[in-house]
Amino acid sequence: MLTVALAGLRARWATFLASFLALTLGVGLLTTMGLGLASTFDAPRRAPERFASSPVVVMGRDTLTVEVRRGPGTAEVSKPLDRPHPVDEALVRDLGTLGAVVRAGGPDAVGVDAPAAAVRALVDGRAQVLTGDDRARADARTRQDAQALVAVNALLGTAGGVAAFVSVFVVASTFAFAVALRRREFGLLRTAGATPGQVRRVLLTEALVMGTAASAAGCVLGALGAPPLGRLLVQGEVAPGWFAVRAGVHWPLHAAFWTGLLVAVAGVWAASRRAGRVGPAEALRDADVDTGVLPRGRLVTGAVLAVAGAGLLVWGLATDPADLLGRKSWVTRPMLLISAVALLSPLLVRRVVRLLPVTGGGVGLLVRENTAASVRRTSAVAAPVLVTVALAGSLLGSAGTVTASRAAEARQSTAAQLVVTGEALAAPRLKGTALPAPRLKGAEVSASAATSVFVREEDTALIRYGARAVTDPAAFAGLARLPVVAGDVRDLDDGSIVVSEEWERRTVGEHVAVWLGDGRPARLRVAAVLAAGAGGDAVFVTAANAPGAAVDRIDVGLAPGTDRAGAARALRAATGGSVRTADAWAAAVHPRTSPQTRLGLLVVLGIALVYTAVCLAGTLLMATAARRDETASLRLAGATRGQVLRTVAGEALLAVAVGTVLGALVAAVDLAGMAAALSSLGAPVAMAVPWGAAASAAGVCAVIAVTCATAACPRTGSA
Repeated sequence: MLTVALAGLRARWATFLASFLALTLGVGLLTTMGLGLASTFDAPRRAPERFASSPVVVMGRDTLTVEVRRGPGTAEVSKPLDRPHPVDEALVRDLGTLGAVVRAGGPDAVGVDAPAAAVRALVDGRAQVLTGDDRARADARTRQDAQALVAVNALLGTAGGVAAFVSVFVVASTFAFAVALRRREFGLLRTAGATPGQVRRVLLTEALVMGTAASAAGCVLGALGAPPLGRLLVQGEVAPGWFAVRAGVHWPLHAAFWTGLLVAVAGVWAASRRAGRVGPAEALRDADVDTGVLPRGRLVTGAVLAVAGAGLLVWGLATDPADLLGRKSWVTRPMLLISAVALLSPLLVRRVVRLLPVTGGGVGLLVRENTAASVRRTSAVAAPVLVTVALAGSLLGSAGTVTASRAAEARQSTAAQLVVTGEALAAPRLKGTALPAPRLKGAEVSASAATSVFVREEDTALIRYGARAVTDPAAFAGLARLPVVAGDVRDLDDGSIVVSEEWERRTVGEHVAVWLGDGRPARLRVAAVLAAGAGGDAVFVTAANAPGAAVDRIDVGLAPGTDRAGAARALRAATGGSVRTADAWAAAVHPRTSPQTRLGLLVVLGIALVYTAVCLAGTLLMATAARRDETASLRLAGATRGQVLRTVAGEALLAVAVGTVLGALVAAVDLAGMAAALSSLGAPVAMAVPWGAAASAAGVCAVIAVTCATAACPRTGSA
């Protein structure tokens, strides 16, 4: 069996080239992403900077640890606080009896020149005692680096998942088409006495041999590509400046290799079962119209995936619409629909072809009829285009829609004409309405600060909610335009809280147990409940419940007739912050897509586009090479070489157009679900359809398709 498989690979190397390249690329990407992930899990320990000269650092508590239920028992979970607690002054004085105490950069930590054992005995659990490289935890950059590594994890995990999905998709599609082209060969084998099981084993053996070679090549490719990926993430400001993908970690290589081999076998499994059912009569059959292109198993699987994709979307809208706005959801959700449409494409191809306009007289008519008749070839060409266009439309459209809706929601949430922002504004100078500039007399001013509130929900999870702490509840109520569904924001005081509908306990007047941003427990009364919205500010407390939070935003409502430009100058001089109109502030705080998010999406889409290029090139080279008799017949019938080339190019373009339409359909369904989720959450719906990106992806596919189709034609089109 191995001898037959090797002979088949040598004889039909061009047929397997596309699958080999796609699988090599897939394993290479998985290796690269795995090595990147391994580097984030085992980040190098950095030397301390803030207290580099102190052998011991005493730092206040910087995490909140709460006990939650885990199955029949309990477990402790921790969340980082907004800022570490200050070290108690009495403790600092006691530490001074042990040695020199160094203060640097704030009250949250001090350095001590004393033996660590003596410091631990004196502190006795009142604070954290750090030694060695752990002293770097007192550096501000440590938390920033941790957040950046989380972003790197999310990006690489998403890219790895997309790479695995697309590689399975492409390899399965390519193998299915290759098997369809070899039906007469399998018929001859059956005529010569081969059993269905032997035909299946030949194909599976070919897949194992090719998969082993491609996986090995992919591991080498991935190891070479990992260091440049690390540099790209640093240049794109996704990863910290010190981040680098390190060699010497072996588990990503093993995981990628065996995943690639599994993908190869899984990709050919369904095709091998169909090949085993080819009868001896297929050796004598030569039909120009594809028949039996949608086996029952494929039909059932496609229908199940379509129902599952639509069902999950409807279920999410009915139970938790906010979950549909999360990145994990809008990255993974399109994959079900893409798979379903691809599997059902034989049902859709002819219908879409009939709907698309085709010009060119007789050549155009021939292009349309050939494309509609050759369902297998058209589906094989349209499938990778479908993936690329659908992912481009869904990913970029979802990201743009969420951020645009959040910007619109932020603008609607305030009646202010001007918004002042900055890391530490001079807010105490703006209390009430008495402003230092006479031109702002009568203005309404609401200062607020970013903080956090922690809640234990269902006793099984500790949830952190970002919140705003307002310094003047009356001014806040006067300027706020929030989507209140119950209660009144004017009732907010030091003993209450405004929550969103996402909270487990949200009845107005009910008391909820929370932990504030500094970890202090509190029991607050629900003053009002807001619609969940698009993920903007939906939790509010007073400044008394956010100790240490610095004012970073001031909303200013101007009196009628106030000179806006003069007011902006006065505010800038009084606060030292950045003064914008409310519209400009909303656009600045919620840009269409952040550079980091855009880089991540471009990496994912780049993976899909490269796969598409490989699959299109291989499929069209195979398809055109298999049409020698057809193109020769056209020449014998009087067609010129130019007409043959236009026919082949037109068919390739029409197949790409079919894939574009199907991909746009998937993206439209996905974005419609997101719009419905935003609407059900009471958020403004600001659709951001990435026409340019989707059109560019389709254009690249068209260029590749035409180039590859016409490149193979001269070798087969002569009479």
